[in-house]
Amino acid sequence: MEYRKLGTSDLSVSLIGLGCNNFSSRIDMNTSKLVIEKALDLGVNFFDTADVYGGRGGSEQYLGEILGSDRKKIILATKFAMPMDDSGNLSGASREYINKAIEGSLKRLKTDWIDLYQVHRPDQTVLPDETMYALNDLVSQGKVRYIGCSNYSPKQLIDSQNIFKHDKSKMFISCQDEYSLLVRDIEKEFTDTLRSFNMGLLPYFPLASGLLSGKYNRNEGFPENSRFSVWSQLSVRYMTEENWSKIFNLEKFCKTNGIKLLDLALRWLASKPFVSSIIAGATSPKQVSENVASLSKKITDSQLKEAEVITRS
Repeated sequence: MEYRKLGTSDLSVSLIGLGCNNFSSRIDMNTSKLVIEKALDLGVNFFDTADVYGGRGGSEQYLGEILGSDRKKIILATKFAMPMDDSGNLSGASREYINKAIEGSLKRLKTDWIDLYQVHRPDQTVLPDETMYALNDLVSQGKVRYIGCSNYSPKQLIDSQNIFKHDKSKMFISCQDEYSLLVRDIEKEFTDTLRSFNMGLLPYFPLASGLLSGKYNRNEGFPENSRFSVWSQLSVRYMTEENWSKIFNLEKFCKTNGIKLLDLALRWLASKPFVSSIIAGATSPKQVSENVASLSKKITDSQLKEAEVITRS
């Protein structure tokens, strides 16, 4: 397993991380335990969840129940800001809500601290100053080691980071955003912004919700319990003519070069120096093994560059 520094922090994270959004939603406690055990066995030390995952709290509860003494072996990341109730009152990034959200996560995760506490999405109803000062108070209290953000625009990121421009230790150390061979929007401006602050990128949906896994065929049904069968809105988003055209060309390229599509997709992300850890979800120990094994596959720089050209919009 390769490990990389997460931004400017002293956290050394596995290049393949474990996305925990499947826990308590697509897989039960027993299967989640097997997935976690396999990840630990293979050297995965970065686990990413969110308070909203698993039916609002389920994923964090599973992790809290399963990890036990293994909690100290991992770098645990979670997120807040998404609605935790139907009314929407339990959401956002105000100081008041942040203080509630952290206590809920700590309790569910059965831990005294969060290694990386991330704003799941920006809250435009409060000033970024309020969010940043509240998060840094959690760091001072020892409840959080570092802070990060997710789904910010370049301007929102700059505005937040500049609040502590004279004290970089109080800035976000990472961004978690969607990035894959099929979704490359952040390349237009965002990656330059995060690199200007020496932040690490934590790509989510690295396989475009499975479209880059090689297990889907056009005009065929979805495998049982797949993301597209469980969350139909994802199929509408990803199953586009443009994406199917790219998949066709990628699979043709992979067949010619004796490469698996999944390996190509993950190795391409790993080739980006600003990527710290690839957030890869799994519903079985086998998927964890496949994701980790992709890092050792022999794919040349020229092949990676050609795949980048194939998927360029």
